[in-house]
Amino acid sequence: MKQFYWINILLACVCLLGACDDDDNTDFGPNGILIETPQVLQMTGSEATVSANISVRGDVRYTSLGFCYSMATNPTIYDATVESTLENGTVTATLKDLALQTTYYVRAFACIYEGATVYSDELRLASDETLADYQAPTYPDDYSAIAGWDQRAQWNLANVHDPSVVLAEDGYYYMYQTDASYGNAHEGHGHFHARRSKDLVNWEYLGASMSEAPAWVAEKVNEYRTSLELPTIENPSLGYWAPVVRKVQNGLYRMYYSIVVSNYLGSGAASTEENFDNTWTERAFIGLMETNDPASNNWTDKGMVLCSSSDRGTDWSRPSLTDYDAYFKWNAIDPSYIITPEGTHYLIYGSWHSGIAAVEIDANTGMPANTLPNPWGTADDIAAYGTLIATRDMNSRWQGSEGPEIVYKDGYYYLFLAYDALEVPYNTRVVRSQNITGPYVGMDGTDVTANGGNALPVVTHPYKFANSDGWVGISHCAIFDDGQGNWYYASQGRLPAGVGGNEFSNAIMMGHVRSIRWTNDGWPLVMPERYGAVPQVPIAEEELAGTWEIIDLSYSYGTQKESTTMTLAADHTVSGGTWQGSTWSYNADNQVLTVNGTDLYLQREVDWEASPRTPTLVFAGYGSNYTTYWGKKNK
Repeated sequence: MKQFYWINILLACVCLLGACDDDDNTDFGPNGILIETPQVLQMTGSEATVSANISVRGDVRYTSLGFCYSMATNPTIYDATVESTLENGTVTATLKDLALQTTYYVRAFACIYEGATVYSDELRLASDETLADYQAPTYPDDYSAIAGWDQRAQWNLANVHDPSVVLAEDGYYYMYQTDASYGNAHEGHGHFHARRSKDLVNWEYLGASMSEAPAWVAEKVNEYRTSLELPTIENPSLGYWAPVVRKVQNGLYRMYYSIVVSNYLGSGAASTEENFDNTWTERAFIGLMETNDPASNNWTDKGMVLCSSSDRGTDWSRPSLTDYDAYFKWNAIDPSYIITPEGTHYLIYGSWHSGIAAVEIDANTGMPANTLPNPWGTADDIAAYGTLIATRDMNSRWQGSEGPEIVYKDGYYYLFLAYDALEVPYNTRVVRSQNITGPYVGMDGTDVTANGGNALPVVTHPYKFANSDGWVGISHCAIFDDGQGNWYYASQGRLPAGVGGNEFSNAIMMGHVRSIRWTNDGWPLVMPERYGAVPQVPIAEEELAGTWEIIDLSYSYGTQKESTTMTLAADHTVSGGTWQGSTWSYNADNQVLTVNGTDLYLQREVDWEASPRTPTLVFAGYGSNYTTYWGKKNK
């Protein structure tokens, strides 16, 4: 909200106003003013007209009255305020420039001359477009027809992989990603491609954030190779993976990016099966770029931050291509970045090898706070390269866990992790800790810092609603908020193989943005349908009766979990599906549907499987045995 309008602003001098001499039978309370709860008279788009009845004892004078409102409960006159006048015992005002799809709390107030401010009870107000006027997104999920480079202006969220999203000072959300596209359309056009959006639905393609590999990558890898008496590599084979972008302070944004050198360590040859020389491949690097203006897409490279490091000295031998006991302990890819409430900066990174590591960063330089030694030696020698915060298996260096993303909310650090192979099985998990370096613990109590283990709950998983091909490979996420209490999950989703007769359809990678709701005990729930800016009109109990599709998202490697049907009857009984024969209830204030004791958090989202697409109701919830449930109401 950019500004607030004032109605009939009173003069700066104190105006002594009064009303209502007929007060013999009225209980005005200790302050002599009785204010009833506000009512909504009219609501259109981003404006709401509200009124409240006010009775004033004859001997009481007040200086101003009107309405105060906020996105937090119990607003006061120090929040947004609209003043008005009392006419026939009623005060009326129009609240303007309300943010859409946002809940506000409104109280009428009266400021007593040389006395207290009296408030009414609060009105909960949802500021929304009407559902009747809502237009769902129409862009295709199978974007193969517009996947080419010359059609990039039409991409919207096509060709997205491993996204990172940041809300900038200009009001745009900026998204950056791994170099990946259907048919390799991006090749030859720079790296870490960007796009932006004001509404998280319509995205403008901006182009590459890096025109070519920075010179320091080849220089650094050959510096290390020379010191190890290995042949230099004239033109290293490079991959550009998974950046993270954060606003560090007003006017400063940092991008930490991964560049992977894939030549064999021993010979320096390209890593093909024919060239295999019984050594592991070279190291990955994390570098840093900065900008003051994401809209310009002009970034200044700051050089190397860190690289993959090994606790095995110079023993980089690999018996065969089927041996997965990796040489590197820390794999320098998939950075995430966080500033703690105390102002300490951390880089979180890692993939597959030993797990996920945390490194403290100098806030001023963006570089490691401690000097880094050579990235090989013993575990003690390379200790500065990271502290273990999460691992799937303490005894394996090929554990199917990567893509860490970390955020802080309400006393907890939430660590999201990508599990398994990215083409189909990719799924997302989350654990949390009250300390930045752990222990990180899952919903089931598993300590993935000290002991390792499979993190729970499952947050996303390959799935399929009826009348669709569904989605697979849904992970490596970005988690972000809009600064107004609304949280989002962004990742790629892949179509299954063979969609529309296309044998390469699994390489179609659509960017997915989903809303997050948080459970009462603080765990994130990602909504099953993608975000479409559907007006969040309050959900009435009468809307819940009908047929729903429900998906049990409990983990099954490489399986697309399919929906079953559940019917909620008006008499609060349930037929079909997981909870056949049970009952349901509804908490309208919190928009929580409870079925057979399981709380399911509701939201309005787009029915992406419908033709044409329309708004519908969806839910997500955690049930017994930490099972995740997704649901969608059918029209």
